[in-house]
This record gives sequence, structure tokens and C-alpha cells, in this order.
Amino acid sequence: MTRPVRVRFAPSPTGMLHIGGARTALFNWAYARRHGGQFLLRIEDTDPERSTREYERAILEGLRWLGLDWDEGPDVGGPHGPYRQSERFERYRAAARELLDAGRAYLCFCSSERLDEVRKGQEERKERIAYDRHCLTLDPATAQARVAAGEKAVVRFKTPAGQTRFLDHIRGDVSFENAEVDDWVMLRSDGSPTYNFCVVVDDVDMRITHVFRGEEHLVNTPKQVLLYRALGLEAPEFGHLPLMLGTDGKKLSKRTGDTALQDYRDAGYPRDAVVNFLCLQGWALDGATEVFGVKELVERFDIKDVQKAGAIFDLDKFRWLAGEYVRRMTPEALADACAPFVVAANLTSAEDLAARRAWFVEVVKSEQARIHVYSELPPRIAYLFQPDDAVVWTDEPLAAVRKHANAAQTLVDFRAWLAPRIERGVDAAELRDSSKKWAQEKGLKLPAFFQPVRLALSGVVQGADLFDVMALLGPERVLVRLERGAARLSS
Repeated sequence: MTRPVRVRFAPSPTGMLHIGGARTALFNWAYARRHGGQFLLRIEDTDPERSTREYERAILEGLRWLGLDWDEGPDVGGPHGPYRQSERFERYRAAARELLDAGRAYLCFCSSERLDEVRKGQEERKERIAYDRHCLTLDPATAQARVAAGEKAVVRFKTPAGQTRFLDHIRGDVSFENAEVDDWVMLRSDGSPTYNFCVVVDDVDMRITHVFRGEEHLVNTPKQVLLYRALGLEAPEFGHLPLMLGTDGKKLSKRTGDTALQDYRDAGYPRDAVVNFLCLQGWALDGATEVFGVKELVERFDIKDVQKAGAIFDLDKFRWLAGEYVRRMTPEALADACAPFVVAANLTSAEDLAARRAWFVEVVKSEQARIHVYSELPPRIAYLFQPDDAVVWTDEPLAAVRKHANAAQTLVDFRAWLAPRIERGVDAAELRDSSKKWAQEKGLKLPAFFQPVRLALSGVVQGADLFDVMALLGPERVLVRLERGAARLSS
């Protein structure tokens, strides 16, 4: 195909943007950008009961969050609109009339009761379930007269005999026997179009050259290819992306991984990590490099390199990859990304974080090596925002500390030693060395020293470097917490 590349992503606004749909959009976008083509967004909202503008806005917002842009669409316009199927019904009816006039389609008056009987009989005889073409031989003029008189009818595609073949960029040569393709309904009796009909009309009108979509649409392709031929047009090139599977090898579900893109955005996965991970769902940069960006994707993406086998959506690997991006961020950028999550956790206000910007950056630095997503930060730093006389201690760290003899006295003695040494501030590096020497002189093993002190300061026995914690709290708060901690352990 020598025409300029034009691809599209066509979601249905019946729910949030699915993670699989996000991958489809990303691959189409990357293909268009690599080949200097155009990426279109079309909204397939022919289901009025389930489609909403709220979902449409959420889908567009999700795509923008991923960093995708489109050259034509419902919000940016373009020369081939409208870009919502609900605004194109007259176009579908005109195309249906064209096919009826050409003898490529026919009117069907069969009632749902008759169709149920036909289906039941086929099931009993163990035959393929398909329409029996009862109305195929009706005189077209008579059929039109019946419709004009008010009788309800659907428009069915007249499937020709033979075989349908097409090249799939991912699966190679694909062929279907036309005998296995039903005379499917193009227009329902209320005039509304079905998916396989309107998607072809839309792709024709929007000059789509390549259709890359999920594997579940492969069964629809013969119907669509036959419809292109019935219209006397060249079909676009196809590529059907592999299913995204959970680690159990089954289709991705809520049990094996959140299915909406928004779930990962709201959990604080870095955007670039999400894009990177979606790229790895069926495609690889070079077979070895796992961490790469959009620039490399656009430079190297080839639809022919997408694998046929199902892509495993490994949440552990996703979380690892997110952590790699977190650790590559500057502390300042990470602080900006984490701040909304800290505020959402009701630890403090955005104004407070802005006023203590330098301090908050140091807080983030203290945990940067330990978190994978932004939402993991708030529970790890909650102790910094708790009142000094009400630090939250949970049972597990408290039990660990109580195993050490004289833990309360250790806090009393350490506080007395520490107080004059931090009058002018906490120097974490100097204090780290001198405190360890003090513990050794007292005959304390490091866990028997570190764990009570950390519990008193933060309510846990593991976390950021203990002396970085002291620096973040400041001298006054450290001394108060040590005193309160000793009293609580004594009680």
C-alpha cells in the first residue's frame, strides 16, 4: 500500500479506558508517528444505553495522560468527521441503500420468534448456528413496498460463496471459508447500525490504511473484508494484537491485574513506566532492553515485530519497572509527583508542602530507593506528620522491641547522650558514626539500639536511614519522641 499511513483508535465509551485498549492506541500512534502518518480518534458510541460522554471524556483524558495526541478526532475536528458514530447514522443508512440497490444486501422480515425456532432446530440437529436465508429470495421491490407500508425489517449482508483471504501483519496469511460467515445484520429494524457495518463505512470515509486492533476482532475481519469488496473498495491492511493475559495464562481480569488504565494512574505508577510496560505487552525493543522511552519506541516500532502469542501482564514486573523509573527521577520531580498523594492521604496540605519544599524533597530522597509507585510514599512518611506525643505504634514493631531487655532505659540513656550533641542541629553523617560507637561502648548490639530508637521516632522498626529520620524530624522533635517513647515502653 503506497497511500500515506492513516490509522485509528476507536474506543466505545461504555467504561473506563481498558489497559488493553491503551496498548492498542499506543501501538497505532507509534506506527503513525514512525511512518509520518496520521493517527485518528473515533468514538464508537452506537450503544445509547451504555455510552456516556463522561466515559468519553475519561478515555480522552487517559490517552492524553499517556502522552498520545491525535490528528483528527471528536475534540480536534478534521476533514473526515463526524468522529462519533452516533452522529453518522444517515451515512450508514445511505451505505445500506447502496448495497441493497447493488444486490449485495437484502431486507429480512423474520421475527425473533422464527429466528429462535431456526436456532433451536439447528442446535438439535447439531448444525452450525446461522441464519437460514429465508428472506434472500424475496423480490426486492416487494420487500421495499412492505417497508414503505410500515413493516419492520433488518438489512442483511449477502455473503458470497468462496473463500476470504487477507494478510495479517502479525499472523501472516489468514483464510476463512465464506460458508462459515453468516448473512449478518448490517442495520437493525430501528435503523441503527451494527459494529461490522459502521466500522467499515467509517474506515472508508476516514481513509484508514491500516487497522491494528486486538485479537478478539479477528473473527470480524472476514465480514469486513467481504463488505469492502461488496463496496468495490480496497480493504486496509490488518494486524491483530495478541491478547493480554494474566500470569495464570488466562484473559486479563480484575483478579490477575486491574484492567483500567486509570487504576494504575491513580495508584501512582509513573506515566513513562506505564508506556514502557505497555510496549512490552507483545513487542520488544531489541529482545534485551526492558527500560526505554517513547523516543526509542517511535524510532523502532514495527507492527511485524509484534508477537502472535498472548502477552503476559506480570504485575510484579510492572511494579519493578515502575520502581526503575522512580529511582531515575530527580528528587525534585519525584516530590512533585508524590505531593498529591501525600495530600490525598490527609497527611498535610499542598500549601504546607510548598512552604516546606526543601524539607519535603529531603523526605522524598530518604525513601526514593524503597518505593515503586507514588502511592507507596504516604504510609512510609506518615510518622513525620503525626503529633510527637501520638506517634502511631503498631503491635508488630512493638513486639519486636519488647524482645530487647531494658529498651526503655536505652532510650533514656541515648536521649541524655544525644541532647547536647544536637543542640545546633542534626548532622546525620557525624551522628551515625558517633551513635554506633556509643552503642558499642554500652555493650548494645545494633538491633537492640536501633529498633527502640526507630520505634520511638517513627513507630516502625524498618525504613529510611535512622539518622536521616532524625535530620528530618529536627532536634526538638527527636528529643520529645525519645522521651515519650521511653515512657510508653515503661508503662
